[in-house]
Amino acid sequence: MVTSVPRLVIAAPSSGSGKTTVATGLMAAFAERGLAVSPHKVGPDYIDPGYHALATGRAGRNLDAYLCGPELIAPLFAHGARGCDLAVVEGVMGLYDGAAGEGELASTAQVAKVLRAPVVLVVDASSQSRSVAALVHGFASWDPEVRVGGVILNKVGSDRHEEMLREALDASGVPVLGALRRAPQVDTPSRHLGLVPVAERRADAVDAVRAMAAQVRRGCDLDALSALARGAGELSGAAWDPAGAVASASSSPRAENGTGDRTSAGAGNPGNRRRRSPRIAVAGGAAFTFSYAEHAELLTAAGAEVVVFDPLRDEQLPDGTDGLVIGGGFPEMYAPELSGNEPLRKAVAEAAFAGAPVAAECAGLLYLSRELDGRPMCGVLDATARMDERLTLGYRDAVAVSDSVLAVAGTRMRGHEFHRTVVEPGAGESPAWGVRAPRPRVEGFVRHGVHASYLHTHWASAPGVARRFVERCLTS
Repeated sequence: MVTSVPRLVIAAPSSGSGKTTVATGLMAAFAERGLAVSPHKVGPDYIDPGYHALATGRAGRNLDAYLCGPELIAPLFAHGARGCDLAVVEGVMGLYDGAAGEGELASTAQVAKVLRAPVVLVVDASSQSRSVAALVHGFASWDPEVRVGGVILNKVGSDRHEEMLREALDASGVPVLGALRRAPQVDTPSRHLGLVPVAERRADAVDAVRAMAAQVRRGCDLDALSALARGAGELSGAAWDPAGAVASASSSPRAENGTGDRTSAGAGNPGNRRRRSPRIAVAGGAAFTFSYAEHAELLTAAGAEVVVFDPLRDEQLPDGTDGLVIGGGFPEMYAPELSGNEPLRKAVAEAAFAGAPVAAECAGLLYLSRELDGRPMCGVLDATARMDERLTLGYRDAVAVSDSVLAVAGTRMRGHEFHRTVVEPGAGESPAWGVRAPRPRVEGFVRHGVHASYLHTHWASAPGVARRFVERCLTS
């Protein structure tokens, strides 16, 4: 199979340069032209893909070479971009920044090379003029395998400022494909973990995306950007397929490659043996916005019926719920409302204590605790949670310490932590994971059918996790 979808990678010298504004604006502007645009985000970020989805009408998808392995980047891209006219990939941090101490791993540059995609460099030009040429030259020449095909100048102060910047870049050999003025109306509010998610400010987010598209239309050469995207190299190899991934995965993965089980265990497709489809309720709404699209696709491929419930509004779990997935988000912002929904808290606790499989990550861990910032939560775990000033952030190599509904002890996976909360104690009698860095420790809880942890994982790297969870929902 050959993938030839035109594509661009939107990168920058550093965070804060305007990648999200430009990438989201380009997605929306091209979509307004009637194109089917496939949105992607490098790295583990959950929030930017929400804005991408708003701009394109398609699920925003992550491309993370640390969580999933470099070998899955092109297949996952091809899966998301299937049937599209154009793909826009927003980078992470600076172009060459990746996992700490791992070289180019998980960097925007690595993803651009794997995808054979041209890079558009977004430069914050607010405090420079001629120096912009040296900056762009350095980034364009640092790695000859990375093709910097153009520059978009952001936060340009005036016509004269733009003229000076363009004159400086004339000799760089990198064309200027756009110049954007400072525009407060496109700014999106931030707080302790980054941008405020779309689900929390839907109407304002729609207006912001519309403003981004208008700014990009005014300031960028969309025809030149489209032509650059068409110059991307062809990708060979099959697109990732959730059904095929589940069928070839073991439901008791014990991976040795550090990124999950990708080998066939000869177990066949569980869909051929099931008597019914287990119903798996996935937490959503404004408090639980962090999820990868591939998780629901894998659960469905493994034979489950996936339904969404909102812990802020729904007082009962969906009828016939066999298992729960409670992912990440911002329960700390909604602690009063979550605590006040006592009927649902009791329903979640009853399901967990009855042995229903429950997979909880980060926000889900807080929700299952006894209390969050002094407010009662579900009480499934003998732990308390509170906000903290310290940011915990980084990739993690992990190994399952206890057999659980997700994995058998010894399963190796990679994950990511991103929170400003503390759970005490940090691990139960049966911990979920052993983590090597930044210091050796165990963390999380395995109790009854519950697996709760701070660690965000990407199940595409270990589809046996989804298969095992669905099988446990059938037999619990």
